[in-house]
Amino acid sequence: MRPVIAVTSGEPAGIGPELCLGLAGRNLRARPVVIADCELLRARARQIGVEVRLVDYHAATPGAAGDLEVLHVPLAAPCNAGTADPANAAYVLSLVDRAVAGCLSGEFAAMVTAPVHKGVINDAGIAFTGHTEYLAARTGTAQVVMMLVGGGLRVALATTHLPLACVPAAITRDSLTTTIRILNADLRGRFGIAIPRILVAGLNPHAGEGGYLGREEIDVIAPVLDALRAEGFDLTGPLPADTLFTPLRLERADCALAMYHDQGLAVLKYASFGEGVNITLGLPLIRTSVDHGTALELAGSGRADPGSLSAATEMAVSLAMRLEDRNR
Repeated sequence: MRPVIAVTSGEPAGIGPELCLGLAGRNLRARPVVIADCELLRARARQIGVEVRLVDYHAATPGAAGDLEVLHVPLAAPCNAGTADPANAAYVLSLVDRAVAGCLSGEFAAMVTAPVHKGVINDAGIAFTGHTEYLAARTGTAQVVMMLVGGGLRVALATTHLPLACVPAAITRDSLTTTIRILNADLRGRFGIAIPRILVAGLNPHAGEGGYLGREEIDVIAPVLDALRAEGFDLTGPLPADTLFTPLRLERADCALAMYHDQGLAVLKYASFGEGVNITLGLPLIRTSVDHGTALELAGSGRADPGSLSAATEMAVSLAMRLEDRNR
């Protein structure tokens, strides 16, 4: 039996629905099930000029080769490609909720998420900072870690979607310790790395320059690393972020941990944009995602690159199959 992977179609006015259509006919080691409004998918297929056979998802009966199985969830309001409507914000989140419920019940082996539009969801009066934080709340997980994979890199984040001014206060000894424990555990358990080698960035330029450019490295980051090294963790840092991502350092590491979003992801997306995969670590389920946004300006054009969604689906399959092998 191929593992069943839930794929949420994301913001209906964005490129998510047409990226999901691209899963039809792919020779995957899994059974992808797209969670979306079925009529939305049909309309988008006509708009971009592709022929896809959409069939209703039935848990016990896989679709035929070439079919795209769809778990239908109705839109709240009509949708036009490229024009996002806050009236559909609850619909977008309901797709995620259905995937989470299926993963927790064992119906799905993993979930893959197409991009959502944070601003539109907030415009609907729903406080939302991103999939990562939303999934933590929905699963009752106290802390999760965002990690992106691509271009030969793994880059995890100590903080996620925060204003830059809020980052220093968010990096505490407790939060950083938990982040590194989660990262180390999932690199071992989900990626099969026996002793993960993790490079840890400093927060400030030159990793604080001995305290002259900031004391976070001295007061927070270095003490955490020292304590975890004493437990057997393989940690290098805190390192200046501008020299952390050099070939000599990276070839001796399994993952880099950046202190904030753009510090790490600017490098990774330069190396792999359009083919990177976002993975949420620490959850009681497997979740991967694309490395890009909704691209409203491309929606309905047929020019959206499906590479990241394909890579995210393949990654979800690999993680699910490794977990299944471990549990046998």
